Amino acid sequence: MNFKKIVILGTGGTIAGRASSAFDNVGYAAAQVGIAQLLADIPSLAEGGPIISEQIAQLDSKDMSFAVWQQLAQRVNYFLACDDVQGIVITHGTDTLEETAYFLQAMCRPDKPVVITCAMRPATALVPDGPQNVLDALAVARHAGASGVVAVCAGTIHGAVDVQKVHPYKLDAFSSGDAGPIGYVEEGRLRLVRNWPVAQEQRAHVAIEKVAKWPRVEIIMSYAGASGAIVQALLDQGVDGLVVAATGNGTVHQDLQHALLKAQAAGVRVVRSTRCVNGRVLPVPGDAIADSNGLSPVKARVALMLELLA
Repeated sequence: MNFKKIVILGTGGTIAGRASSAFDNVGYAAAQVGIAQLLADIPSLAEGGPIISEQIAQLDSKDMSFAVWQQLAQRVNYFLACDDVQGIVITHGTDTLEETAYFLQAMCRPDKPVVITCAMRPATALVPDGPQNVLDALAVARHAGASGVVAVCAGTIHGAVDVQKVHPYKLDAFSSGDAGPIGYVEEGRLRLVRNWPVAQEQRAHVAIEKVAKWPRVEIIMSYAGASGAIVQALLDQGVDGLVVAATGNGTVHQDLQHALLKAQAAGVRVVRSTRCVNGRVLPVPGDAIADSNGLSPVKARVALMLELLA
């Protein structure tokens, strides 16, 4: 029997939310229940081994900040280095979960499982989904072959590079796009449909404790009638990098393209991703603007930030 510890780090989110009515699943305040209380309300939580918890932050994940990311990465690195820790579970809001997952994978490169879980209903809901998601996340963290950052929601395991939120309300709100999920948690057991470990992002390493200032990277979108006005405004403010959520296979409105090339010539890093939910930009010889190597716009932004730091 495995008696190594699982560490659960709380950051707030809907999973820790409260509403005035048990029938209200949208009009709640996120990040109201501390991680200790959240776990105390889940029966049979410690079956399988010891658990320790720590409150890293208490916020709605729409308000996720670089400061919280930095603190979270430092604590993840600390616990990854502990021989008596098998894995880490992080409770998180759904809105920016995919960004945090990618950030932690690229920054920490864990060889142990780091499992981010969440909820689409608050803790006060008549039938909250958070407790089951936590139990599923623990099953993944305790799995002998698990490694890297993954997200677990509604019984599905998603890799950090692929996961994205695709629905604003339903319980199964995440997808891995055309890459597909890693597997499923069924009654506490894992059924894998992809080999583990899956290919995970390996960006240039940055020492998280030494980051004093984050580069400013913004996301803009190409659409019918797009202009270069936003690009120029960001140039005037000293932006360091730009990610464009392009149409189709990385195509950009001609007026916006002109402004982006001007920014690139001025020393600003520019990367193209796609607005499309599935698929990736397929580059062609002579592309004037680099593509994101398959990353979504929000993950391409994180990757560019880390590259600029390195």
